[in-house]
Amino acid sequence: MKSPSSHPILTCDEARAREEKLFGGDEAREWSAMQAAGRAVATAVLEDFQEIGGFPPAGLVLVLAGKGHNGGDALLAVRAVLEKFPAARAEVVFAFGERALRPLAARAWRELAQAAGGRVTVGPAAGGCDLVLDGVFGFQFRPPLDAATAALLVRVNALPVQLRAAVDLPSGLGEPDAFRADFTYATGIVKQPLLGLANAGRVRYLDLGFFDHEPFAGPATDRVLTDAVLAPLRALRGAQTDKRSFGHLFVVAGSGDYPGAALMSVLAALRSGVGLVTALVPEPLVAAFAARAPEAMWVGCPVTERGGLALEGLHRIRERLARATALLIGSGIGREPETLALVAEILKLGTLPAVLDADALQPELVRAGNGARVLTPHTGEFARISGGKALREFAAESGATIVRKGPVTEICSGAEVLHSFHGGPVLARGGSGDVLAGLIGGLLAQTPEDLLGAASRGVVWHGRAADLLARAHGQTAVTVSELLDYLPAVLRAQTGGFDA
Repeated sequence: MKSPSSHPILTCDEARAREEKLFGGDEAREWSAMQAAGRAVATAVLEDFQEIGGFPPAGLVLVLAGKGHNGGDALLAVRAVLEKFPAARAEVVFAFGERALRPLAARAWRELAQAAGGRVTVGPAAGGCDLVLDGVFGFQFRPPLDAATAALLVRVNALPVQLRAAVDLPSGLGEPDAFRADFTYATGIVKQPLLGLANAGRVRYLDLGFFDHEPFAGPATDRVLTDAVLAPLRALRGAQTDKRSFGHLFVVAGSGDYPGAALMSVLAALRSGVGLVTALVPEPLVAAFAARAPEAMWVGCPVTERGGLALEGLHRIRERLARATALLIGSGIGREPETLALVAEILKLGTLPAVLDADALQPELVRAGNGARVLTPHTGEFARISGGKALREFAAESGATIVRKGPVTEICSGAEVLHSFHGGPVLARGGSGDVLAGLIGGLLAQTPEDLLGAASRGVVWHGRAADLLARAHGQTAVTVSELLDYLPAVLRAQTGGFDA
């Protein structure tokens, strides 16, 4: 996965060297990049505000401006917000005084003051507001925080605010008094300190074209997935094709205890663009599921006394498996020994690539058979199957492509780790993983030789659908099944100069 589908996540020193190489001290080019960053931050923060009902038309923005480029980016972002909302106002706090502004930040301040006139004041950040934009420190920051800046950040963190946003990095990074962001907008380059930084909130990568013309030459072991990973799904399909041209996914899922998991994974697979889906589920569920999703071929499996998939159903799989191009196993199957024995026998039947999810993520199953594997564990499941190994080590040892789900989902099939910053708290509910597994399974059936690509496309597609769902209906009063309705909109969306 190389550019443009993913871009490198750099150390601060690497990012500094990259920018110096890009701009070469040319102030005009730096100013152009600052303007692009300001517009991108404004657009992204207003989109994210939709998750809580949208930015108030007469809202108040508090800007914390430092000396350099981060301060300039924040000031230009506020200008763009005020242009969109004529009744909105802004209060600017210069963390080191207005006279300390470097030339481009000073230019950004002049343009904001001239454009917004009386709607902008310089103040001490004494009251609450709707939006805080933190632009005090960028990647030049070296701890510890000085006492005055720490006091400012502590005061601002305590204010009643609807949304707190940091430009590039939260000021103070992980220091005790650092800025606490709901969102951090990484402008142009994602910096390594953002990975795992709790007070960064949700990270958004704003792609400003820093990797468009010249790939990064260094050994970046962490990369951020971009919207370009979805390009194959947006392209025209060939005119001389039929359903067999787009793969055949065989799903093994469900139990008496977890019937919904099977249905959600199949519904998601059907939305993936796969040509055919066959699903082996407990026999008592077939009629209801066929009525709900007649596009799939439902095969009933004999059940155990507890309602799980019985080993007796193996012959129903064996006679159909030759027509499949990929497997998806695990959603809602439970942990009955007989069911897990059935899964092990299925995996030994051939060399089909398989997505293993949920209760199929058992140490003995992830190594069963000879087919390639995509494993989709959450943190707890990863601990169960990895034996305490780190992500890269386990991926290399197992030979599998690992999708470790979390607030930032990580995908690894060897040395590199791909990070997806899409999604958010709206995905923190039961069934989210079943939808993701169905998507990845359907994509894998279409490109059975490209496990990493299928996993990456599935994760980004799933996360972006979650972003759209949250922006349309908020984070609380929604269901996982609604994600399915936003999958088409993701593929129809046209991104601008950044990857929101």
